[in-house]
Amino acid sequence: MKIVEVNDLTVRYTVGALRESGLKEYLLSRRQSRAREIVANEHINFSLEQGDMLGIIGANGAGKSTLLKAISGILPASEGEVICRGKIAALLELGSGFDGELTVRENTYLRGALLGYTRKFMNEVYPEIIEFAELWEAEDRAFKRLSSGMKSRLGFAICSFVEPDVLILDEVLSVGDAAFRQKSEQRMRSIIDNGATTILVSHSLAQIRKNCTKLLWLDRGRQLAFGSDVEAILGEYERFIELKQKKH
Repeated sequence: MKIVEVNDLTVRYTVGALRESGLKEYLLSRRQSRAREIVANEHINFSLEQGDMLGIIGANGAGKSTLLKAISGILPASEGEVICRGKIAALLELGSGFDGELTVRENTYLRGALLGYTRKFMNEVYPEIIEFAELWEAEDRAFKRLSSGMKSRLGFAICSFVEPDVLILDEVLSVGDAAFRQKSEQRMRSIIDNGATTILVSHSLAQIRKNCTKLLWLDRGRQLAFGSDVEAILGEYERFIELKQKKH
């Protein structure tokens, strides 16, 4: 059964006049000509089965994070469609979805509630979340007082312990020390073994090689390759990067 389907997806948005000139000047001059349209993703197509782990690769500006936001439902499709079956847990950037004034404990329960889980369930998994995130001494600390690494650990722990059907991670495994990265990879393997479908954006090709069963390669918003032969696509990608570096 297909858990995630991305069908001819295009995501575009407008930038320009309002950001550059300020609201007052923009309203007075109506200089619409200064606005321009950005096509972040163009005609993306792929599908994932239950238990697949998709790696998404590409240089900065390739459209990876935009695609994750579209799959998560944060950004609307300009063309095409995204179909996700089941509960989605997404950690797209450090601190995303958290209230800086609330404590670690309060944010954990809040995130669980937003994902549709009962307080009874959260009571059961909360000790595991805090144990995994290594935040025993910070449970009552305001989230804004955490370091970036601590925020990332908490976000990953919540996403991975609430048993999502689709888990979406943007560069999360690259944060933290080596021991936590190894623990995170082991946890992800457990999630996949339990049937979750996982999507991972990472600049670490070693992580992609080790964990992913399918690979999507984006470049400047366009899909260059998708498939289950991860090693072959990575080989093409590495040759592409090497050639690009030689030209510069």
